[in-house]
Parts: sequence; C-alpha cells; structure tokens
Amino acid sequence: MSVRTLPLLFLNLGGEMLYILDQRLRAQSIPGEKARKDEWTDVDRKRVMNDIITTMFNKKFMEELFKPQELYSKKALRTVYDRLAHASIMRLNQASMDKLYDLMTMAFKYQVLLCPRPKDILLVTFNHLDAIKDFIQDAPGILNQVDETFRQLIETYTSLSAGEFQLIRQTLLIFFQDMHIRVSIFLKDKVQNSNGRFVLPISGPVPWGTEVPGLIRMFNHNGDEVKRTEFTTDGNYVTPQREGSFDLYGDRVLKLGTNMYSVSRPVETHMSGSSKNLASHTKENIVPNPLAKEELNFLARLLGGLENKTPGGSETGFRLNLFTTDEEEEHAALSRPEELSYKVVTIEATQEPGRREELSRILGEMEVAEPRPASSGKGEDLLALMDGL
Repeated sequence: MSVRTLPLLFLNLGGEMLYILDQRLRAQSIPGEKARKDEWTDVDRKRVMNDIITTMFNKKFMEELFKPQELYSKKALRTVYDRLAHASIMRLNQASMDKLYDLMTMAFKYQVLLCPRPKDILLVTFNHLDAIKDFIQDAPGILNQVDETFRQLIETYTSLSAGEFQLIRQTLLIFFQDMHIRVSIFLKDKVQNSNGRFVLPISGPVPWGTEVPGLIRMFNHNGDEVKRTEFTTDGNYVTPQREGSFDLYGDRVLKLGTNMYSVSRPVETHMSGSSKNLASHTKENIVPNPLAKEELNFLARLLGGLENKTPGGSETGFRLNLFTTDEEEEHAALSRPEELSYKVVTIEATQEPGRREELSRILGEMEVAEPRPASSGKGEDLLALMDGL
C-alpha cells in the first residue's frame, strides 16, 4: 500500500462533504431580515463553511497529514469527518451523519474508478480544492490556508512516477472495495446497479498520452514496423485535446471531482446507452441540479429538523437532519447494517505522545466510547494524533 494516499483521501472526501453542505444550506437559507432565530441565513451558511474549511486546512494538522504513513481504519476516518462536520454551529445525529458520509465515500469511489490514468487522481483533488476556494473567496486568511495545501500537493505529488500513482490508486480501491452503498443519483444515471456496484464506461476519452484503440502494429527484430492491422472496437473512444493543468491555477480539463450538485453536469465519459457520469463544474452552483436535489431530498432536507439551542445564554445552535422526519432518522439508525455503522472510537496513543498532545490542542478532545488497541505503526500514530477530531 502507498504511504502517500492519506492526504488525497482526506481532501477529496472533505471536498464532497462541503459540496453537500453548501447545496443544502443555500437551498434552505432565509433572508436575514425575515429569518427567525432557529432558521438558517446566508450569513450562517458562510460561517459554517468557513469554520469547517478553517479546521480542515489547519496548518499544523496538514503538516501531520502529509507525513508518509499508512491509511487508518474506516471507523477512525469516519470519526474525523464527524468532528469536522461539527466544527461549526451544525449538529447532526448519527443516522444523518452516516448518510452524509455514505454520499461522500461513494462519490469519490466513483471518481477514482473513472480516472483515465492513475495520475488524474491528483487532478480530481485539484478540482475539489478549486471549488473549496470558491466557497471562501471573501475570506483571504482561509484562502491562504487552502493555497498552502495546494502548494504542498504540488510539491509532494507532481514528481511521482506513474507506478507510484498506480499504487496510490490501488490503495484507494482497496479502501473502498467493500463499500457498495446505493445512491439514487447514480441509480438514476444508470452508473450504479441495484446491488450498489458501479457500471464502468466502455467509451469516452482515452488517457492522456495514449492512442485510440483500433490499430495493431507489428515490428521486426530491428524495431522496424512491418505490418499494420486495424480492428473495430465496441466503444466510442476519443483522444483528449490537452492534458489538465497541475499548477496552482489552471484548466484541469478533467471534470471528475467537480460539484455534482451544481446546475449543469457535463458528461465526462460516455456510458453505454444513455448513461452519464456525475461530473460537473463547480461554478454557478447556487441552483441545485434536479437529480442531485432529489437525492438530497430523498435523504431529506439537511435542515429539516431545526432546533434552537441557547444553553446558558450561549449562541444559537442548529440540529441538522438528513431525513424528512425525526421518525425516519430514528428508523434509519436502528435498521442500518452493523458493518456500516460507525461508533465513536478511542485511540490509545502509546508512541510519540508529544505529537498527540500537539494536535489535540489544535482540534480539541474527542468523546471516549470504545477501547482500541495500542498503536502499532506510523499510520496508527497519526490516528492517535487525530483523536481530537
């Protein structure tokens, strides 16, 4: 497994989480002068996005994240995003958070599967970060945090070989291999079967630097071409016009990783029949795409269960519900398969306690609920550091 996979996994899943939260907060925002204390306004939306992005791109945390290390468990990763989602005034019950996490993981899994070449996973990551920067255009301090992470990505990954990127892709696919959660937007686009497995395309652009299939060349022992044979293919392949930019600013060309909850969703790869993929551009994402909106409404309105909390005169807090009713949320929590449930975990740090304490100061302490074996390696050490998420 690659020890360079964790930053890409964390940033891409975080980007998908921000897409969902932004879309639902925009859809539910009430003009400030008309809103009650228990209703969202655009000011609240911006605050939530800024708070989460600030926590996500904390400089010291990014420094720890980019250190070479193994991936850690699915439960521990889920705990990280649970803490991130609650880094602001939002409050989600476990069933709603589970549903949000399901959308995040299945979207990124699909993007990894559709990458024309392993190195394009980096372009997918850049698309997520480009969109995140759009969310915080009016917050230069936070924008600088994201740009610094951008530079770390460029420095760390652009010089890697094709083989190293292939190992990163394999590591991601191993992480996702047992996740087959049905998502209605994918089912409607016919890119996911009823068993939760994705349908991969048989047409579309070939990887940059390769040729369209259909020609066999034969060479002699001197390396001279002596014969050509053409053959027909079942797919409709095209050659990409240019390679996506790996610079801080530039045209990524690849649309995988852009916001599928925005207005338009241009086709990234042609599926057999009339199927499409999830790709779209993140610009002008104020009005939700109908299919994506239906998916989120199926989960229910993110803000469907608002609850005004003012303990001890403190500021208002908001309970967020990804289901239509509280009863539906409770039923989902009870009926969710055990293997898909995520409980709060305790991370025992027995190595490098100074690092653990440092990140704990940055991200706060996590509630302890379930004992866990002591750390056994570099990846587990970072997991111990992240128990404050």
